[in-house]
Amino acid sequence: MIETITTFWQRIPKAVLFGVAILLQCVLLVLMVVDRMQILREGREVTLQTQPVDPRDLLRGDYVVLRYDISQLPAGALAGKTAETRNPVVFVKLAPNANGLYEAVSVSAEPVTVTAPEILIRGRIGYSCGSTSRTFCDKLTIKYGLESYFVPEGEGRKLEQARNQQKLRVVAAVLPSGRAAIKRLLLDGEPVYEEPLY
Repeated sequence: MIETITTFWQRIPKAVLFGVAILLQCVLLVLMVVDRMQILREGREVTLQTQPVDPRDLLRGDYVVLRYDISQLPAGALAGKTAETRNPVVFVKLAPNANGLYEAVSVSAEPVTVTAPEILIRGRIGYSCGSTSRTFCDKLTIKYGLESYFVPEGEGRKLEQARNQQKLRVVAAVLPSGRAAIKRLLLDGEPVYEEPLY
């Protein structure tokens, strides 16, 4: 059997194998674009308040480092419980406040039921109580995949200053599964950058 497969493999021209490899890479790139496009088109919009970031991490290359009010939350019912993995996935229930900004209501290890206008966003714990601990701390640091935004070269400084003055807000699109992507940036309530829907 192995000999038959080896013989068959050797009969395929190298040009065909090369073409198949290129085709697979193109398919993977298209799938990545389609995935992001699905989040941006079908996801519900939530507006999040950014927080200042330590100046040592301000601008690396052409992107702005972002952190949110929902990036560090009390563990609530999860505190002291054992996580299945070292950096577990959690689900944060968000609800809009009087200003229309979405704030955290609760954190859970599994998806929970939400009613409009609440929404569930999926994140991953970025810090645990100890290097080998799988216990949920009292305070959780959560990453949502919304922590950086690429901007045109030379335009990051203005956004960094606005972020540090808490004038920068992010509108994210969130799917029912909790996956999220940045849709636009707001500076003093006005859109400054918007992601194309492809």
